[in-house]
Amino acid sequence: MMNTLFLQPPSFDGFDGGAGSRYQAKREIKSFWYPTWLAQPAALIPGSRLIDAPPARLGMEPVLADAMTRDLVVLHTSTPSFASDVKVAQALKDAKPSLKIGMVGAKVAVQPEESLLKGAPIDFVARNEFDFTLKEVAEGRDFKDIDGISYRDANGGIVHNRERAMIENMDTLPFVTDVYKRDLRIEDYFIGYLMHPYISIYTGRGCKSHCTFCLWPQTVGGHRYRTRSPEHVAEEIRQAKRNFPQVREFFFDDDTFTDDLPRAEAIAKELGKMGVVWSCNAKANVPRKTLQVLKENGLRLLLVGYESGNQQILYNIKKGMRIDVAREFTKNCHELGIKIHGTFILGLPGETKETIQETIRFATEINPHTLQVSLAAPYPGTFLHKQATENGWLDEKNAELIDEHGIQIAPLTYPHLSHTEIFDSVETFYRKFYFRAPKIASIVGEMVRSPQMMKRRLREGVEFFQFLKERHAA
Repeated sequence: MMNTLFLQPPSFDGFDGGAGSRYQAKREIKSFWYPTWLAQPAALIPGSRLIDAPPARLGMEPVLADAMTRDLVVLHTSTPSFASDVKVAQALKDAKPSLKIGMVGAKVAVQPEESLLKGAPIDFVARNEFDFTLKEVAEGRDFKDIDGISYRDANGGIVHNRERAMIENMDTLPFVTDVYKRDLRIEDYFIGYLMHPYISIYTGRGCKSHCTFCLWPQTVGGHRYRTRSPEHVAEEIRQAKRNFPQVREFFFDDDTFTDDLPRAEAIAKELGKMGVVWSCNAKANVPRKTLQVLKENGLRLLLVGYESGNQQILYNIKKGMRIDVAREFTKNCHELGIKIHGTFILGLPGETKETIQETIRFATEINPHTLQVSLAAPYPGTFLHKQATENGWLDEKNAELIDEHGIQIAPLTYPHLSHTEIFDSVETFYRKFYFRAPKIASIVGEMVRSPQMMKRRLREGVEFFQFLKERHAA
């Protein structure tokens, strides 16, 4: 077995590039998702190590020191961070030319040849679902015999092996929390709307929805929701509780945990027996009776992608959501005491100055506890990217989706709506949502009731205004 290092490379300060991050960028409030997509193959390979450099605030020196003891290094990369990650790979190769270096992530899954051509130090990329692919690489198998990789042959030519079959029995995968315990400091991971410290895991992969902008189902996870059994999930949470008694909340990062309602209820009942607090991703169509079961068994918060308050835009992006259903769902959550972190995207196809204002009004009307406003990001491999390139909406100068500081930019432009107008509307959205008397009163009340929350909100306030300052300077 090759001595293997899994690496989320050093990058921009505060850059959340991990595979758990929906948008690889610096956020308005500093946050870090767990590198679960790296932890999973790391759990399959004895003697491996996972280094997640950005949240651990590690530069190249400790990474190079560790890499010198390895035979194989696997880096996770993304469209925004690819150029920086190639430089890291080159530094590793320069320090130890015998190192085998591979890359994983949506970027290399959909652009394997381009990635190898632009990444001279990269020996191979593992496409699509890569857990067992990497295990076979680490076992020292000949590249020609490994499904799911693209690689350089002895003459420098690029070879694409056949696709690897998707994992059907998700219970065959070991627990990622074992790797968290071994290699990570969980206090390094924080998200503004989750209790700290938190832990996130996947209970399944894939999403049956076909949202045109969503990265993972269109590139790595697929559109079938392949799930772990409730018993398997419950056992990992029981073990994680023993290993991490300080954890205050568990988060299930499946694209849409509520896609399978009976299973969601079954998992909730297992969690209820343990008395844990938990949250998950959800679509804004969960029926009240299911919401009640989840709430009664420890559910605290739902992360909900509303995206837009305009029905035509939701049709345009194949969201499969009706505004009236979303309103009723949100009302039910409020009445049941379930908090919502609502996410919205500006600049999607069909966006106008008027629809932006419509979405802001919708958000203030339904009033989620907190929200996140992102810019439409056409990642390669998504239908949105195909649309954008075919229609001339994507400015190639902005194809990396971030600026030189790692802050998300507006890469799409329309004849009736410019980059600048879309970019500036993010700040307008935040100000109109949060700078309202009822919302300010709610936040202040929360801070008064909890000294920990007061400390946290003050820190986030400083980060938010610093983020706005950086955006203006960009």
